Amino acid sequence: MLRELHLTGDPAADKLLNDDPFALLVGMLLDQQFPMEHAFAGPRKIADRMDGFSLAKIAATDVETFVEMCVVPPAIHRYGGSMARRVHALAQHIIENYDGRTEGIWLDGRPKPDGPEVLKRLRALPGFGEQKAKIFLALLGKQRGIQPKGWREAAGAYGDRGSRRSIADVTSAETLAEVRAFKKAAKAAAKSG
Repeated sequence: MLRELHLTGDPAADKLLNDDPFALLVGMLLDQQFPMEHAFAGPRKIADRMDGFSLAKIAATDVETFVEMCVVPPAIHRYGGSMARRVHALAQHIIENYDGRTEGIWLDGRPKPDGPEVLKRLRALPGFGEQKAKIFLALLGKQRGIQPKGWREAAGAYGDRGSRRSIADVTSAETLAEVRAFKKAAKAAAKSG
């Protein structure tokens, strides 16, 4: 089931995430040490500065030129320079490995990739580790209708029905608040334990 994404609180930023799988992937990349909704609004900031959002255009832009564009206030991230380099590397990776088709990560191959294979491919992306890959797999399954066999198990707890653990569970301002509360409680538990 394809669900209309409401991750940023900004209809134009959410439309870009709905329309462009690379924009959604970039939002996930930026989702660290930065509020979730601001991270997922990053692709819109890039689009505004590049006269449109294009994976090919990002990859073809000189990396230092791209970094300069991304750090202009309001920067795409609190760590704008290092994150811009990661976005650029991600674009190049997708061009080199998936012919510039982000969807190739979860669609390409015979047989079609299953959940563990998609997770493996996500982990191989620049800037993606185990947790980020699992969250993105859960986001694909829960909100984009991309549900390869075994995706819930591969996504771990992030794939659980009804959970409020991550951006994969954000569908409204209310669920965003619930995810924030969960993360805050998990952080407090980690500090006290």
